[in-house]
Amino acid sequence: MRTAAILTAAGSGSRLGHELPKALVPVRGEPIVVHAARALAQARPGGVAMSAVVVTAPAAHLAEFERVLPGVQVVAGGATRQASVARALDVLADDVDVVLVHDAARPFVPADMVERVARAVLDGHPAVIPGLPVTDTIKQVGDGVGGWPVERTVDRSVLRAVQTPQGFARDVLVRAHAAAAADADDEQLAASDDAGLVERLGLPVWVVPGDERAAKITTRRDLLLAELDLEENR
Repeated sequence: MRTAAILTAAGSGSRLGHELPKALVPVRGEPIVVHAARALAQARPGGVAMSAVVVTAPAAHLAEFERVLPGVQVVAGGATRQASVARALDVLADDVDVVLVHDAARPFVPADMVERVARAVLDGHPAVIPGLPVTDTIKQVGDGVGGWPVERTVDRSVLRAVQTPQGFARDVLVRAHAAAAADADDEQLAASDDAGLVERLGLPVWVVPGDERAAKITTRRDLLLAELDLEENR
C-alpha cells in the first residue's frame, strides 16, 4: 500500500511577529517547511519511502515555496485548513491508499513517530492520531466576569494532547471531507482537525503515542526553543 503526506503550510506568521508566512520563517537558516518536509521524507511507512508529499501554501507565495522545495508539489491553500487539505487530496495519485496529514508548524517530528502512525493505519485502523498524556491539572469552568467558576476537575488520565501527522485510509478521509463540505454552513459542526471530521462520520479514531519532539511552533518563544533544540541535537 502506498502512503503519501499532505503538509499544511498555508498559515500566516503573524503570531511569530514575522512578515513571512509561518512556514517560510527560518530556523537555523532553513525555512520551517523545509525542516518539516525533510522529516516526512526520512520516514519509511510500511518499510518504503513516502510516495509523495504535497504542500499547501499561501496562494500569494507559491513561487517562494516552490523555490525552497524543489521537486515537491505545492498547491494553493484554501481559506481554512480544512479547505487546504481538501485541495491537496484532489491532486494525490489514484494509487495512494494511506494519507498522512501533517502541520508544517511541527517541523521536527521524528521519523519513528511518522512510521508509528502510518503502521497503525496499515494495520487496519481507518484513522490514527498521535497523542501525549496531559500533565497539567485541567479544570472545566463556567461563565464569569473577570474570572470563571470551576465546575469540575477533569480526569487527566483519560486525556491526550493531539499532535500530527494524523493518518487515514484515503477513502475515509475523502468521505470525511466531502461530508464536511456539505455541512460547511453549520458552524456547530466545525472540527479543529481531520480526525474530528472522521469522528463525525461515526468511525473510530485510534490514538498512538506521540513525541515531545513534534512540538508545535506558534509563538516567538516556540521558535526560539526550536532553534535551541536543533542546535543541541546537531
